[in-house]
Amino acid sequence: MALPNDPPPIPGARADSTGHPRRPLLIWVRTGTAHVHIDDAVSFHLTAGEGVWIPEDGWNHRAIVTEPGTVAFPLWTHPGAGSLSEPTRFEVPDGWRDWLIQNFNLQVTPLSGRGYSQDAITGLLHRPGSRPALLDPPAMPRAHGARAVAEELLRDPALDFTVSEWAVRVLSSSRTLRRDFLADTGLTFERWRLHCRLTAAVELLATGYDVDQVAARVGFASRNGFTRAFKQQFGSSPSDLRRRATAERPTDDLVRMVRGSAVAPELLPAARTPPHANDMHVLSWMYRGSGYLDIGDRRYERHRGIATWIPADVEHATGIRENSISLPLGDASSADLSLTEPLQVRFSPAWDDYLMHCSLSARSILRPDDYDPRHILELFTEQVAARRALSVPMPTDPRARAVAADYLRRMGVSGESADISVSVHRSFREETGMTFARWRYAARMRIARDLLVGGAKPSAVARRIGYAHLPTFSAAFTRFHGLSPREYQERETGPA
Repeated sequence: MALPNDPPPIPGARADSTGHPRRPLLIWVRTGTAHVHIDDAVSFHLTAGEGVWIPEDGWNHRAIVTEPGTVAFPLWTHPGAGSLSEPTRFEVPDGWRDWLIQNFNLQVTPLSGRGYSQDAITGLLHRPGSRPALLDPPAMPRAHGARAVAEELLRDPALDFTVSEWAVRVLSSSRTLRRDFLADTGLTFERWRLHCRLTAAVELLATGYDVDQVAARVGFASRNGFTRAFKQQFGSSPSDLRRRATAERPTDDLVRMVRGSAVAPELLPAARTPPHANDMHVLSWMYRGSGYLDIGDRRYERHRGIATWIPADVEHATGIRENSISLPLGDASSADLSLTEPLQVRFSPAWDDYLMHCSLSARSILRPDDYDPRHILELFTEQVAARRALSVPMPTDPRARAVAADYLRRMGVSGESADISVSVHRSFREETGMTFARWRYAARMRIARDLLVGGAKPSAVARRIGYAHLPTFSAAFTRFHGLSPREYQERETGPA
């Protein structure tokens, strides 16, 4: 089954502040309608292009509800000034919209680059060079449990669970967590957490928070303990750094945007991840511009509309070029998807809003009530089948095997096989993981790959595997591989 021309409908979603740190929140509606409720007293009803800024103080509970068809971006922020002390409704100018989308991406992925920081909203609030003595973010552990702990601490460095308590939360053991942090990052758990806290402290001091506030927000029990650790790392006190940063800090561009007086950024800077490996297959989509995926000495180009499955446990780096935007769409385990090399598929612009909804559901607090993280695999039925059929596995049932062999012999001579029984259909599904129709499609695409790598012209390949017209074959091949036959051939063999 090919990707349909039209995306599925976007369901309604909801989120509330329960279990999340008290931080300022910016909510922007790209399309549709969202309702924001604060302490059951203040409500904002937002339509496309509108947003609301909610400060961290003066509220107890926040809830967001979106109507079906809505794409809304929640962005956690550190304010550059305390001048917006009340919830503030605003319109997002056109020039800021893609900037906000990319900053959402930078909050939830390891992308970084000139003009960006891990907390990308904060990164905007400082001109280059205004933050003295920044620590690089700590290296992320690869092991699943340790990485889950690290991600929670990056979101809220003040969390003060013991290693034993963390182990219970991530279904691991204290010994395993300690071993994985040290093996993957070169730091003990305690040193890694201290590094994380000091990195966050510099960001907060540079935005104007006082030292006592920063000490509490990043998890130090006292100002003295915070000052001692800070001076040991940086050679100066938190007060000195705050004084220099406050004197140099430019106008808060984000607050000015909320007030409608900021000039939109002209370009989105390029960004790149450090080399790293994931413990899950990760799906990344190019919404705008272009990017690339580097694995070893091989580069996979990523163009507008291309979604790429990045294999688990493979060291890689991804990058986006200037004025480009990518978004993560979801993850898959090795049990759900067998993948040893990148897998790509191209989506038309008609899918943009739905794919943004997928990204928000996978990486933000805003998601449907019945959200299933495995739903993204349903969009890749053919591609998942392709990985299972990379060598065209044959069924073992004698009748089904005879049907498969007959199809392979007749391919290119007769496009259809004789009617087959229900039991044969069942054998294909149970023994190859695919229906007979999907098995046929995977077989044709596998043979097409081999012929193209061997140097055959796409028109000859089309005829060999039973397509009467080259455009029909090209469309089928592109749906399956994410590249046209000629693009695939040039990637594998070099341009003729």
